[in-house]
Amino acid sequence: MEKKKILIRIGSLRHGGAEKVLVTFLKNLPKDKYEIDLLLNLYSGKYLAEVPDWINVLYLNKGGMITTNRIQDIPKKAYRVLYQNLLKTFPKILYSTILKNKKYDVEFAAIHGMRDDILNSPIKSSKKIVWIHNDLRKTEFHNYTDQEIRKFFGFDKIMVISEHIQKDFENLAQNEVEKYKIVRIYNPLNTEEILNKSDASTPLSMTNHQPTFVSVGTVFPQKGFDRLLKVHKKLLDEGYQHQIKIIGDGYDFENIKNLKTELGLGKTAEMLGFTENPFPYVKAADFYILSSRYEGFPTVLFEAITLKKNIIATDVSGVQEMLENGKLGLIVENSEQGIYKGMKKALSNPESFSQYQENLKDYKMPFNLENSVNKIMEIIDE
Repeated sequence: MEKKKILIRIGSLRHGGAEKVLVTFLKNLPKDKYEIDLLLNLYSGKYLAEVPDWINVLYLNKGGMITTNRIQDIPKKAYRVLYQNLLKTFPKILYSTILKNKKYDVEFAAIHGMRDDILNSPIKSSKKIVWIHNDLRKTEFHNYTDQEIRKFFGFDKIMVISEHIQKDFENLAQNEVEKYKIVRIYNPLNTEEILNKSDASTPLSMTNHQPTFVSVGTVFPQKGFDRLLKVHKKLLDEGYQHQIKIIGDGYDFENIKNLKTELGLGKTAEMLGFTENPFPYVKAADFYILSSRYEGFPTVLFEAITLKKNIIATDVSGVQEMLENGKLGLIVENSEQGIYKGMKKALSNPESFSQYQENLKDYKMPFNLENSVNKIMEIIDE
């Protein structure tokens, strides 16, 4: 049987949730069934090394992400933007050169930012799929209006990762055909791998005797690490001794690091950068904290649930669903004050978290890796 030809597009394979989920999906696909071209805007990122070797990786630009505006970086940055915009405006150039006029059966936008790139494809016969990982009303650079979200109905299938996002799209659907396009799929998550990796030796910095809060995520304003540090400082000033560990990297890393210094938190807050295996840190911590301003469906919470951690999370998209309306962890108001109240409760009354531990004991994930991968394959194949 002839292999189905698929084009997948994403910005890069940096250390983000959507990138991690995409690579997990690719690693679990049967290689004898599909011929996949993975086209990156920028050939960079920690997850590049994990892409299976049978997948053909193509790119528009090479080199690391430029996050500064230093004079010497501006020409390179400008060239990249102009080149990408040229190929976006005249997609036939991209398809005839880099993609060598290949006729794809399926074209797949692995993040919402690739919407127009896929919808403007010169291949009119291909099935077009988009994967929405965020609450589009509250994204980093662009809060989508109803009119902007309606454009996603140009896809044949709209894969969403949470009930909140699903309802938003369903409310904008104008008929049953459009409603049928919306499919909710849990992110592929390898729980067995998480458990195995968490058994690596406990990091030295986690062996102190103070209560420790750990948070994992790309260091963007979205993740609210600035709020976390300010609350940490306030609680220390009130006499609550504890430590914070932030695991992750991103364009806001230096800003958060500077804030840590300004607040005088050199001894109690640690920024560990990106690590390929954050799970021993999560396992060794007393509490997992999600301080995000917005999310789509924070997969990191399922990782914390897998490791049976005490969880404190701001009330963002996906959290009520994942924590079963507060049965599996403490859900706090999405504000600095909410984070403060949650952490203060954890430090002043840790026994109150025993109810969550009880509920986590026999908790079974509502999905597994195989089911999620099979569901996406069904969408590709139907």
